[in-house]
This record gives sequence, C-alpha cells and structure tokens, in this order.
Amino acid sequence: MFVLGIDPGLSATGYGLVEGSHPPRAIRAGVIRTDTALTVPQRLAELYAGLAQVIADTSPDVVAMETVFTNRNLQTAMSVGRASGVALLTAAEAGLAVHEYVPTAIKAAVTGDGSANKDRVQQMVARLLRLSEAPKPADASDALAIALCHLRAAPLEVRR
Repeated sequence: MFVLGIDPGLSATGYGLVEGSHPPRAIRAGVIRTDTALTVPQRLAELYAGLAQVIADTSPDVVAMETVFTNRNLQTAMSVGRASGVALLTAAEAGLAVHEYVPTAIKAAVTGDGSANKDRVQQMVARLLRLSEAPKPADASDALAIALCHLRAAPLEVRR
C-alpha cells in the first residue's frame, strides 16, 4: 500500500508518500508553496495544481490528512480549512479514499505520546523510515508522520 500523507496549509502544504512495507519506506516528500503575493483563490488554485501533480506522479492507493482543528488564531484556522478543502477535493477527483487524523493521534502513532513535540515527531519519522536525518522542511516530515499514522491505523480499520 502506498499512502500519501498531506499536512495542509495555505502557505505550505507538506506531502509524503510512504510504502507500507516492513519496514515502511519513504518514497517521496516535499512541500507545495503558494505565492503570498497572489489572492487567496489564486493560491488555492496553485495548491490544487500542485497536489494534482503529486497524485499523478506518485499514484498513491490512499490519502491520509491531518484534520482541521480549532486554533486560537481564527485566520490560521480559516486558511488551513481552505487548504484542507482543496486537498479533499483533489483526492476525491482522483478517486482516492481519504482518512483524516487529529494531531494527537498522529503524534501517538509515531512516538507513542499524543503530546510529543515537533522535534520528537521528526526524530521518530526518521527512525521509523530508516532515514539518516529528519526530513526537511517540517511540513514534509509532518506529512510522512501522517502517512505512518495511517499505516498503523489501517489494519484496525480493515478489522472493523
């Protein structure tokens, strides 16, 4: 199984493709950045085009995303919500199932601790994927963590 993890954001959306082998293997990771000089609709169109290209290039079996959670900063929550909507649409148009995970579930799946800090998550992503160092930037590492979370949760979903 090839899982495309997506960490949505308007300025930077991380993506990471992980093969569910034993051990899991990182295939590709990166970030889609949008031009801050553009209008929000134009930036969303850039994000859509970038995600569509990643899906076309990687042919994942499924998409896993971090779910939008309430943030103290309403503006940040709105921009993440918009980016999440674009990611959901892009995956749906490609005929891919999407599974969403809350941040604490992602952290717990990767580190065993739902309150782990970003550094600990990045270290464990590197260890689980047998990488010499944590993937950079952090958005790409987070996307790989989301894919790993799905690989750990998927057998439970099948049993249900």
